Amino acid sequence: MTLLKRFFAIFIAASMLFAIGCASTSTQESTGEYFDDTTITAKVKTAIFNEPSLKVAQIKVETYKAVVQLSGFVDSIADINTAGSVARSVRGVVSVKNDIRLK
Repeated sequence: MTLLKRFFAIFIAASMLFAIGCASTSTQESTGEYFDDTTITAKVKTAIFNEPSLKVAQIKVETYKAVVQLSGFVDSIADINTAGSVARSVRGVVSVKNDIRLK
């Protein structure tokens, strides 16, 4: 019986360590947040690609904890504003840091 108790104790301790390892911190995303951010990034890139006035190859999209950062170069201030508003319209985006610059 003590062997069974030891096995369960080790199993519970390992499970707790695994669960703690997947938790997020202020500087690191959890596994779920990473996949959520990947999904948001894909949705924002798709929305920008579907906007006819924007060139998707010139705009880089990164997401961390649902905050989208746009960077790259465009031809006009209108393109900067359009990219920001398109990114804000995507479901799940908390805020947008628009670091796009003019050529």
